[in-house]
Amino acid sequence: MNDLRQKNLVRRRDDRMVAGVCSGVADYLGVDVALVRVLAVVALVFSFGAALVAYVAAWILMPEV
Repeated sequence: MNDLRQKNLVRRRDDRMVAGVCSGVADYLGVDVALVRVLAVVALVFSFGAALVAYVAAWILMPEV
């Protein structure tokens, strides 16, 4: 039978550096958290602050587990 578990996008409390957003995104996508963190820093540098606004929005909107 197919596994029909629902994936939830949540902030992780156990593997966080700031708020757990990158850890939650990495878990949701099934990729390494280091890759998501590096991409977040690169986005922060090249987006002129838009990535920071997105990070804060995710921090506020994503539930914590």
